[in-house]
Amino acid sequence: MNNEHSEHSEKYDVVVVGGGAAGLSAALVLGRARLRTLVVDAGEPRNAPSPHLQGYLSRDGIPPADFLALGREEIARYGVELHRDRVTDITREEEHFTVVREAGRAVRARRLVVATGLKDELPAVPGVAERFGRDVLHCPFCHGWEVRDEPFGVLASSAMSVHQALMVSRWSKDVTLFLHRVAEAELSDQDLRRLAAAGVGVVPGEVAELVAENDRLTGVRLADGSVHARSVLFVGPRPVPRTSLLERLGAELDETPFGAYPVVDPTGLTSVPGIWAAGNAIGFSEQVVHAASGGYRAAAAIVGDLLMTDLDAAVTGQAPGGRGVGQPAP
Repeated sequence: MNNEHSEHSEKYDVVVVGGGAAGLSAALVLGRARLRTLVVDAGEPRNAPSPHLQGYLSRDGIPPADFLALGREEIARYGVELHRDRVTDITREEEHFTVVREAGRAVRARRLVVATGLKDELPAVPGVAERFGRDVLHCPFCHGWEVRDEPFGVLASSAMSVHQALMVSRWSKDVTLFLHRVAEAELSDQDLRRLAAAGVGVVPGEVAELVAENDRLTGVRLADGSVHARSVLFVGPRPVPRTSLLERLGAELDETPFGAYPVVDPTGLTSVPGIWAAGNAIGFSEQVVHAASGGYRAAAAIVGDLLMTDLDAAVTGQAPGGRGVGQPAP
């Protein structure tokens, strides 16, 4: 690392990488605890394609962009800084981290919250990406109520898609599972019994494309040319965790069916001292409400960690790593 970064970079108590629900929630708690905090946000929230978010008490139905705008207003009240930028590298130097940004100069931080989320990699079927977030969906808890009782399709991407088809049958009794490239032989006897009990139809054959009229999904076309009328299609994206920064810092990762995620304790602390993670950075199924909760837990743990670190330094006569104990952010 260039020494110029270390000697002249601006100092923060905490840098939060990612300005989604997890990152903003952490920043809110940190700001209220009078810690100098910077949020660096690349502006790529996972739920951007969705017109609304659901299941968040008091914010049910709010557009994701409006939700984040409210969060940014709230953290600003407590002196938290937010920079629209991308973190390209992080290194550890003695008792601090150097955070390198794409468009700005490097900054230093005593602690980090990594809330970089994940990216959904959609099935390569014509029409899926174009309609994702509208009538091509992936989460019934997020969107099931809004499309209830419509004819559902489920595009199989693995044998696990059976579970998705069974789950969405809670919101519609007209569900068809399109096996696409999944062979019928991959379905167990229990799968078939459950699908039959739920009234889910099973259609073999590769899906060629989606059919839309007047900018609305109307059907699913198979490779043999047949079209099955459907107005909603559920898919199972392949999650791609944004863990490159954590990997560079040596964080231990746990391989799951939905990607590799950092091993964390109940507060979100990773295997690297001083680095917490929250939101979809720690798991595929973290909804917005879970992400906000995880950011809060991580921030509360950091507040205690920094306080005890500085108190112990005061007891031993060593200089604390940041401002004096109890000194508020400017």
